[in-house]
Amino acid sequence: MSKRRALIIDDESGIRASLGLILEDEGYEVRRAADGDEGLSTARVERFDLVLCDVRMPRRSGLEILPELIRAQPDATVLMMSAYGQVEQALEAVRKGAYDYLAKPFQAEELLLAIGKAEERERLRRENRQLRRELGHGSVDGALVAASPAMREIYELVERAAEFKTTVLVTGESGVGKEVVARAVHGRSDRADQPFVALNCGAIAESLIESELFGHVRGAFTGADSEARGMFREADGGTLFLDEIGELPLSTQVKLLRVLQEEEVRPVGASKSHPVDVRIVAATARDLEAMVEAGTFRADLFYRLNVFRLHVPPLRERPEDVPALADQLLAALSRRMGKQIEPLDRAAVAALVAYAWPGNVRELENTLERALILASQSRITSELFPFVARPEPSSAPTAPAAGADADPAEDLSIKRRGRALEERLIRLALARTAGNRTRAALLLEISARALQYKLKEYGIEPLNPLPPGSDS
Repeated sequence: MSKRRALIIDDESGIRASLGLILEDEGYEVRRAADGDEGLSTARVERFDLVLCDVRMPRRSGLEILPELIRAQPDATVLMMSAYGQVEQALEAVRKGAYDYLAKPFQAEELLLAIGKAEERERLRRENRQLRRELGHGSVDGALVAASPAMREIYELVERAAEFKTTVLVTGESGVGKEVVARAVHGRSDRADQPFVALNCGAIAESLIESELFGHVRGAFTGADSEARGMFREADGGTLFLDEIGELPLSTQVKLLRVLQEEEVRPVGASKSHPVDVRIVAATARDLEAMVEAGTFRADLFYRLNVFRLHVPPLRERPEDVPALADQLLAALSRRMGKQIEPLDRAAVAALVAYAWPGNVRELENTLERALILASQSRITSELFPFVARPEPSSAPTAPAAGADADPAEDLSIKRRGRALEERLIRLALARTAGNRTRAALLLEISARALQYKLKEYGIEPLNPLPPGSDS
């Protein structure tokens, strides 16, 4: 196995020497450069796993050479260093592609911790690349699960929309996977090898949103100690995903509309604009039409965004997707958490399908992660799901539940008797509604699609809901 290689770019010889010793003790082969030009020259002809680069250097600063450095070393982890420790520089370095930012003076432990995190990230990236190859499309995030008719339609529309630069508006409840759809649009377009930049409009303070979107020049406002390119310029050539677009302030909506119309951005405090080629995918869980009526969202911006709409239905309306989603999420979680787990058994899948999922795919992921943590062996059973009812502990025997027609002494298995009771309730609901599945689903308080899944599971014919000899 070849040695890991590191490049240190710093104009202070003492820093180069001390960092070199630390890295050599960690098994790195180290090269040193006294300024940005020398560092770039070295990076263009040799391969490195790690690059440590100072921010402030004579002639060309670290921030200035960073894009060229990343192009020369696309697989290396780049850590920036500065004695000045300003937040704006840290953000700018990360926006430009640096993995992290270390403020001088820092301890050897801080450096090694940052390197360790970077190595873990690279390991996960390698696993993700392998998983992408296995899945056969785009990224893991962009792999749409389309088992249900509704999601198969979404998949077909994504394929059509991806061919064009048309603005896409993705709507749906929180947690349904709107960003997954946005990434799928990007991943299937001719921009797939260009940046995909995501911004949650509801997570940025109103006073900072314009700077985040359009960038700013140095001195544009208090604390703007360096230039910031902004999300539009970072996404140039690629896709900008504007999540929670309904949270955008009215004043920023006007400027966003201008950018979409003119395809150029003017950073805060700047006197000139920059052309940008960006494909916009916006998403919202809010009713933008109602917001337009209420005057809280501009009608002209809405029409500009609502060119090609993709509505992602809630998970409770597409239970057919639950098994495949659970498999996909469980595989990703087990990789991330380093825990081997067997495929879900039939009872666990049935429990997931029957649940209404008010928190949608995000809740499904959280439920599986919790179950993975609680699982004492390599199996996840339905008892580990928080929404599955558990019997209350009792010191005295209790009477059998209403509708249970077997003697508890014969079979004490909660799982088997629970399934038997579930099947009987379904049959009774169908009997009371003369086989009407929609009304039966309402009585059972599950979705019609979930009922259809259970009819197949139990082999129930709706026109013959009760077996001969059963009461109603």
